[in-house]
Amino acid sequence: MDTTLKKEEHVFLEGPQARRKEGVFMLKVLVEFVKGFRKFHFLGPCVTVFGSARFTEEHKYYKMAEEIGGQLSELGYTVMTGGGPGIMEAANRGAKKAGGLSAGCNIVLPAEQIPNRYLDQWVSINYFFVRKVLLTKYSYAFVVMPGGYGTLDEFFESITLIQTGKMKKFPVVLIGRQFHKELYEHLLSLIKEGTIKEEDIGLFLFTDDIKEAVEHIKKYTLERFQLHPWHKPRWWLGEKLLRGI
Repeated sequence: MDTTLKKEEHVFLEGPQARRKEGVFMLKVLVEFVKGFRKFHFLGPCVTVFGSARFTEEHKYYKMAEEIGGQLSELGYTVMTGGGPGIMEAANRGAKKAGGLSAGCNIVLPAEQIPNRYLDQWVSINYFFVRKVLLTKYSYAFVVMPGGYGTLDEFFESITLIQTGKMKKFPVVLIGRQFHKELYEHLLSLIKEGTIKEEDIGLFLFTDDIKEAVEHIKKYTLERFQLHPWHKPRWWLGEKLLRGI
């Protein structure tokens, strides 16, 4: 990551800055959104798969993500991920193997996360909050595989948007019954404490069964929502389907 950009983010999050600095930062954020909107406008209905960047090809969750990516592609969805390695790569890989479209919204990090090689379309984004909006905007369902802080952040962001009515009740699937056992038990304790309603636990499907997960997504997307059709690029707007941007 550009050290200047990293410093700029730190300064922005320290509180009010000079109006000029705030204005410049706002314009940079706008540019990031425009990049994403232009690139992903042509993807058609997507399902986003979240998960750890740290799992290798030999890991069972990598293999599960690859299978899920393939089956989602067979339903006609574009498989979208955070564009990096691990679970993200696996889901994109499965989509490509199945002959489907694979997309990624890569984040620029100090460790230089590189877009994986199974992407048909991608953008590299500097700001996490922009990336999260893009990963949410184009998807009609969300699959949450085992992961770390970032994955849990994405899971709870999706659930919160649905719970508060800011987003339609798109299906969310949490994969990994053993991995997420304590997390699920904690969520059940929130019902007892009264911080969430009992029906809120039904905002996601908790399973290890890939067939069940895919059928759940099929049932609650294809049958419930009118999916937006594919859009064609218009030459007079300078819209071209290029790799990267």
